[in-house]
Amino acid sequence: MTNTKDQDRHGAVALTRRGLLKSAPAIVGGAALLGASGLLPTAQALAQDAGFSTPDYDAIIRKLVEGKVIKVGFTPPILSEFFDIMEHAAFRQAQNYSERFGVKWEWQRASPSGDFNSVEGQYNIIQNWITAGLDVIMVCTAGNYKDTEKLYTDARAKGITIIQFNMPIELWDPALVLDTCSVGYDNILQSGYVAGKFIAEKLGGKGKVLQIWGPSGSIWSEARQKGFDMVLAEYPDLQVVGIADGGYVRDKGFAAAQNLLTANPDVNAIYGENEEMALGASQAIDSLGLTHWNGTEGVITIGADGLQSGFQAIREGRLSATISVGGVGQGLTLVEMAFAIRALGMNVPKVNNVPVQLVEASNVDGVDALQAWALGATPL
Repeated sequence: MTNTKDQDRHGAVALTRRGLLKSAPAIVGGAALLGASGLLPTAQALAQDAGFSTPDYDAIIRKLVEGKVIKVGFTPPILSEFFDIMEHAAFRQAQNYSERFGVKWEWQRASPSGDFNSVEGQYNIIQNWITAGLDVIMVCTAGNYKDTEKLYTDARAKGITIIQFNMPIELWDPALVLDTCSVGYDNILQSGYVAGKFIAEKLGGKGKVLQIWGPSGSIWSEARQKGFDMVLAEYPDLQVVGIADGGYVRDKGFAAAQNLLTANPDVNAIYGENEEMALGASQAIDSLGLTHWNGTEGVITIGADGLQSGFQAIREGRLSATISVGGVGQGLTLVEMAFAIRALGMNVPKVNNVPVQLVEASNVDGVDALQAWALGATPL
């Protein structure tokens, strides 16, 4: 469906700068997949309706920005398969803009050692980048908006763009968050609720569920629990019989699930808050000789992230489903926002949520192909 803001009074699609930034022949493999899914419009289609060509636009923008260097720092809370997918999608978009417009990128990546809660180390990374005067700092942190207030105030004072990604912004008043903008998805409605709804519908609204959750105090856990609780309220015969900390990693997810399954061998489903923990739970099902869900019986397992390893587990019947939370879309949009702000001086939305996809055996190949395209990018 076309946004009414992109229509003229005759109902034709108007060619916007953002529409032209979103895709071009330079992104051959990915743009074809994204266009086919409806995630991104094709610049060619927009141009045909508006009577304007992509090469004309590209030539104008190239005159404005060719040779400009945009210095970027990218810091996730931990180095992982999920953030690697996102970063490679960002490389794809950066290379697209370099080829089309002649802009150059200097890219740094750093993450704190330890787990998701190693926020002090990450704040030191951000402070060093502020001191160094980078143009854009892309941040995903386990800290909340109050923790980052001073850092982001210092960055703004130096004219640095702060783009948060994959953060549960929906928990907070956007006016209180001092980033320039955010890129992500709604953890309540696009993750917790979706996972819960999948379990409820597969079980006919009745059954016993285990939760393998992130560490206490996790902002992502808080948001996803809100969405899952909405489903539990809709389906009172869906009962949570156990919950344990899986630390967002596979080995802890395995141990947590194994303990809970030993105490509750008759459960019908396991909701791993992220995919690593869900895959650990899948291993626990195997270790205890239990049966995976086959469409009518067995233990359902669902996670969230959208990992290549998770997709393979879905194909093999060891993971019932996962929620691909737009790792590719987030990566593409991160660079789109950075380019729009730093190169074009555009005003961008404060919150930029991307589509997510419930992935099952029936649609896993398409989502997997898109991520494989992103992962094929050459690092900057």
